[in-house]
Amino acid sequence: MRGKRSRCSFSRLEVILIVCLALMIALTVVLLVLHFLASNNNDNNNVVEEAKYLVGVGRADCTGPVAQVPLMGYANPEQVGGGLLSRLYSRAFIVADPEGSSRVVFVSIDIGMVSQRVRLEVLQRLRSKYGELYRQDNVILSGTHTHSGPGGYFQHTLFWITSKGLVGPALNSIVNGIVKSIDIAHENMKKGRLFINRGTVENSQINRSPFSYLANPESERNRYSSNTDKEMLLLKMVDEDGHELGLISWFAVHPVSMNNSNHLVNSDNVGYASYLFEQEKNKGMLPGEGSFVAAFASSNLGDVSPNTRGPFCANTGESCDNPQSSCPIGGASMCMAKGPGNDMFESTRIIGQNIYLKAKELYEKASQEVTGPLSSAHQWVNMTSVSVEINTTHTVKTCKPALGHSFAAGTIDGVGAFNFTQGSVEGDPFWDQIRDQLLGEPSNETKACHSPKPILFSTGEMTWPHPWHPDIVDVQIAAIGSLAIVAVPGEFTTMSGRRLREAVKSEFDSHGTQGMNVVIAGLCNVYTHYITTYEEYQVQRYEAASTIYGPHTLSAYIQLYRGLAKAIALNATQELPRGPEPPLFNVTSLTLLPLLSAENAPSGKTFGDVLEEVRPEYREREVAEVTFVGANPRNSAENATEHNFLTVERYSDISSSWHVVLNDASWDTRFYWSKGSRGQSNVTIEWHIPAGTEPGVYRLRYFGHYKKRVLFRLLTIPFEGSSSAFQITAP
Repeated sequence: MRGKRSRCSFSRLEVILIVCLALMIALTVVLLVLHFLASNNNDNNNVVEEAKYLVGVGRADCTGPVAQVPLMGYANPEQVGGGLLSRLYSRAFIVADPEGSSRVVFVSIDIGMVSQRVRLEVLQRLRSKYGELYRQDNVILSGTHTHSGPGGYFQHTLFWITSKGLVGPALNSIVNGIVKSIDIAHENMKKGRLFINRGTVENSQINRSPFSYLANPESERNRYSSNTDKEMLLLKMVDEDGHELGLISWFAVHPVSMNNSNHLVNSDNVGYASYLFEQEKNKGMLPGEGSFVAAFASSNLGDVSPNTRGPFCANTGESCDNPQSSCPIGGASMCMAKGPGNDMFESTRIIGQNIYLKAKELYEKASQEVTGPLSSAHQWVNMTSVSVEINTTHTVKTCKPALGHSFAAGTIDGVGAFNFTQGSVEGDPFWDQIRDQLLGEPSNETKACHSPKPILFSTGEMTWPHPWHPDIVDVQIAAIGSLAIVAVPGEFTTMSGRRLREAVKSEFDSHGTQGMNVVIAGLCNVYTHYITTYEEYQVQRYEAASTIYGPHTLSAYIQLYRGLAKAIALNATQELPRGPEPPLFNVTSLTLLPLLSAENAPSGKTFGDVLEEVRPEYREREVAEVTFVGANPRNSAENATEHNFLTVERYSDISSSWHVVLNDASWDTRFYWSKGSRGQSNVTIEWHIPAGTEPGVYRLRYFGHYKKRVLFRLLTIPFEGSSSAFQITAP
């Protein structure tokens, strides 16, 4: 018996080891269970964090004719296109619910503003291609507001005056570019995530109508540290694997670093910011190519200038920062604002780079994810007769469109003509008499409605050959989760934009949709000039004189956009009245542009021959320049959807061939066209060689089309030319 007990018993050490082993096994099991639960929890969290959006981005050329067409923005009939500094692009972004039909399209276009004609033609094209997928309620078209793009794409008569009518090639290039960018975004949609960030941009803007801003209540002004909105809001887009897709940045600044003496088509400071960001992300690609798309869109820029040194008298150099923006000698026409650079090209780069660098910082640090449902609300509204409830006892109305005398004075960014000055609250008998004889006197009703604005053009009462201004206007909000994009049909001033944002956010909050990020997208869908506050309107500087629906325009818009925000918050957008659809006028082309005709090369020369050759050798920061026998660039715009006028090419000893390193979308190249006599013209190509350019052998090439008459037909003939090879040496 004693032997059996010996075989079944354990020593104290063995018992301790067995107990420890059991505890270790139990602990291991517990840890495994906890790890499994944590993994499941993390998986569940990832499901929540992974955005369920489909995201697509696209970019397409919309440059159009770069010669003879007036540039849109300064309303200066002498400022016509004479070449190209940078190409213009339409940048489209689509966000969709993969499990439903909800989607939102935002398009930022390098043009002065979106006209009603462009909007209606784009919607027609989208409807014919996609049915009811893309509609007036979920497609936002926003112009960057460059003042250096071709005009001529409007159907309302006022805009024909300085654009020489409706220019078919300009309109078609814009419409085709917008639709193509949406097509590309549609075809490239993939599961993705969105992130939002915001930050302050310094040293890039001033308020160009500070005396109007000061008319706003002091208590309201004291809530803000600046008389401009310095905040940039940025939306970052990546696919589900974190691969970068694109961004949209909204920031309030006028793209008028390029002034009204410029004749080169370009996208100005915000376009340069897009160029820098896209070049960084699309490594090894030519400008305008690559999958990453960066849009720097407009916001409430109405009274915001990039010309940060402020207004000075061009003839004396003294400041003209006064309520009339007028100089002692020369009046208002001498008062002009200066940018931070030595010339407009340098100023454009400085402001553009400031915007780009802030966007880059915000993009890299963006971590607040955008989640939630997609929704959009839209109405067409007759803005000539909107009743606005100011309080329980007082109702006011908007007016038929009209422009005041100070409209003709222009701004410190682009002065007007004759003896008009800003801040005019009384008419000029001389100009009023001319107006009455040529265009008709404004009605007493319109005069009273617009008071204290002295009316220069009563455009709402002018209908020949078509209405001079739109009556029917789009109001629209698109919500992407916690981001509400308020698409406004014009240029809201700083304080107008603040009031509108605050009202929309308050409406969302009061109906259970808390924490919305509200951003204003400017110059959307139809152009209605400016929108000032009621107080700013009383001062009647340029922006107020250009508030075409009268002193209560802002109040009307706030009421309308509150209604849209409420409908989105309550999921009741289908109950919104559609409103009266705007007309598409039956005119396809009506222009005063000179007709294209047969062209000639000088005796003994042919198109593309070199007239003035490059030097044999250059260093960085110098300008390589060559002049060719040229032809009207309009020939190319009217016969090619996308035409490249120039290339910079580098010779490779390895492959014994030339390789394109830059095209005409580069901000380092400039393409100048000058018209001569007897059907002759010249083209000069400049390459401003940047620091860091790789030494080697280069050449400049030119591509064009000329017109040739054969019997009774004008044929368009392509041609090209090349400079001699030249050396870039090491610094």
